[in-house]
Amino acid sequence: MSKLKISALCFFAMALGAQSASSQLIQSATNQIEVGTYPQEISKSFYSAKHLVDIGAMSEEEAARSAEALPSADISGIAVGDGDKVYALSDQGLLVYNGQRWSMESSKKPEDITGLNPVDSESLRGIDVGGEVYASAKNADGEMAVGADNGLFIIDSDGSVTEIFPQDGSRSWAPTGVKGVGYDSKGNLWFCSPQGVGVSKGDGWTLFTGEEGLPYNDFTCLAIGPDDKVWFGTKIGAIRYDDSGWHYRQGQRWLPGDEVRDIAIDSKGNAWFATNEGVGKIGFVPMTLAEKADHYEELIDKYNRRTEYGYVLEAHTEVPGHFIGVTNHDSDNDGLWTAMYGAGECFAYGATKDPEAKRRAKQAFEALRFLSVVPVGGEVVQQPGFVARTVIPVPEEGVNSDKNPNFDRSYTPRGMQRNRGSNDTLWKVYYPRWPLNKDKTYWYKTDTSSDELDGHYFFYPQYYDLVAETEQEKERVREVVRNITDHLIRNDYRLIDHDGEPTRWSDYSPENLNHNHDWYNERGLKSLSVLSYLTVAKHITGDEKYGEEIVRLMKDYAYNTNAMVAKIQFGVGSGNQSDDEMAIMCYYNLLKYTDNPQLRKELTYSFYTYWILEFPELNPFFNFCYASQGLDFYYSNPWGVHNLSPWEGWLEDSVDTLKRFPLDRFDWSHKNDHRIDLNAFPRQVAQEPYESGERLQVIRKNGKALPADERHFNHWNTNPWAPNYGGGGRGLSDGAVYLLPYYMGLYHGFIVEE
Repeated sequence: MSKLKISALCFFAMALGAQSASSQLIQSATNQIEVGTYPQEISKSFYSAKHLVDIGAMSEEEAARSAEALPSADISGIAVGDGDKVYALSDQGLLVYNGQRWSMESSKKPEDITGLNPVDSESLRGIDVGGEVYASAKNADGEMAVGADNGLFIIDSDGSVTEIFPQDGSRSWAPTGVKGVGYDSKGNLWFCSPQGVGVSKGDGWTLFTGEEGLPYNDFTCLAIGPDDKVWFGTKIGAIRYDDSGWHYRQGQRWLPGDEVRDIAIDSKGNAWFATNEGVGKIGFVPMTLAEKADHYEELIDKYNRRTEYGYVLEAHTEVPGHFIGVTNHDSDNDGLWTAMYGAGECFAYGATKDPEAKRRAKQAFEALRFLSVVPVGGEVVQQPGFVARTVIPVPEEGVNSDKNPNFDRSYTPRGMQRNRGSNDTLWKVYYPRWPLNKDKTYWYKTDTSSDELDGHYFFYPQYYDLVAETEQEKERVREVVRNITDHLIRNDYRLIDHDGEPTRWSDYSPENLNHNHDWYNERGLKSLSVLSYLTVAKHITGDEKYGEEIVRLMKDYAYNTNAMVAKIQFGVGSGNQSDDEMAIMCYYNLLKYTDNPQLRKELTYSFYTYWILEFPELNPFFNFCYASQGLDFYYSNPWGVHNLSPWEGWLEDSVDTLKRFPLDRFDWSHKNDHRIDLNAFPRQVAQEPYESGERLQVIRKNGKALPADERHFNHWNTNPWAPNYGGGGRGLSDGAVYLLPYYMGLYHGFIVEE
């Protein structure tokens, strides 16, 4: 399957050790981080003209004229010359890049370019280390390090040869297959071999393997920049080591090809890569978190909006990695994604009073409100307060017709019967799934899920409190919330569709949650949702009847007790991440707006026990939601009084994730299952008990998930424990996944920008 192997016993021993250490952690010394300008990592890939033509990025004529197209993409070596000219050795000859254009270099030969050959053959003349030499490097004193297939050697200025056996504590290596050596500015010697990476400093050697965070060890080369960042080439991607640790750069988000054959660093610290598919460049630009937010806002407004209402979600392109032929299509969760985007804009306005944030938040409100009014008086009879999943403007052929490109055969009567019979006995069979609205301008999608309602209710109080300033604006929010909530109450907490039955996932009724075995695993989350909905309704409308409903559901049906275990968990990495996203939005609103002290106490403890399993995910949205309610909260029980503040590191992890988000939001694939710094979860954690087969899920040896720049995800409901992430660069994700936690952190004062 992969190199990832771990026994269940070893995993649980590791987890137990991590929990024991965690129990001693205290909250961060400060609950604010000042974030000024930081180095934002960026990449650029140079492909062959043929590749650009083949993917449809350019015509043959355009590619022939392109300044950035390579005559050949099969690159074996790379070097940086005077004036930071970049020289690349291709199968067609020597290429040169002058900062503006690639061209064939006719005035020089490869042997004229310093650094194009990793071995200083002249200095090694007459010296025999007993095997093939892969790399050499000299320090300021004339000492030369040599990496060879049979070892690591030091050659003194007098020509004497010493084989090196690095030792770090009780660990000693006799390295072989040493593919890279180099000296940093302090004179420290670095090498890489299949055993790992080593650095010799004044106090001895430090050796790195997967246990110390080294991602991979099938090395091809090594290069050190003027800033002492150390880059390693491998057969599958590139690796950087710097003061913040190890960083793995694999896939087309970072490189044109995964086989890194050579690396060179220019005077600005930009790393240049010779790969099997072209030349890559990775560097850094100074940026603030606010500037990154502006970047994503601009992309969303330009590419990620759909219909006149501006629903925000992923777009699609005709050409991988290019804004060519961008199109927008509906999803099952347009309401949820737009709500989370809109909530971010509410926090933005609350923190900055930027009128653009208010405009965007208001647009999101109108888009969400439309989903609750579009069913009224339409083709089928819907009760007031029913919320549609999404809408599509009416084309010539309706979405229920197989002549429409949006037609989904799973929603035909035969398709629905097939779904119910094959894998979901609760799948609804009714027609149409896409009725027309009253004036026949929109099709709207029915069978609305609990995800959608959680999103709507998460958004409305933020908009009501932070953005709606006039009585007219506030009453518009009250009307929507009142209609939806009253619909649920009069239907015994079920969202009733036009067939007279509850939708597939929006059944919150006491009878089903507490007594129907098909819903036992939904009991906690849906009880939490309803308590949160009613809390929001009471806050926005001021109507005490919603508070009375909360008391009734607690007293007669134990919804508060149900919500204490919002989801059946099997440990870190278990379960469904969509449930996590939903639960945390509901926890946030309930605890933020409740005036019920019993509910506040019980559900804060519940949130804490939920959040500690999310802590290793490096998720700023989850962290800010919990910290805003749990900081300095003291919980008393028969065994004492306990501080439920988030664990140390939550804020640093959150800001680090925000910094790591790539500016590029194309859905490039990421492959990680070959890495040596990962452990596999045992089966009882990685999947639900009823799932067949085994699903590979991984955790880094530091006990945390893969960072945001080593995987790709559209939303916070993506599984962070999967090793591999698919995608071909044609999906264009929106930046709301960054904007919501960033603006939320700013609003709550966790992030302070200089």
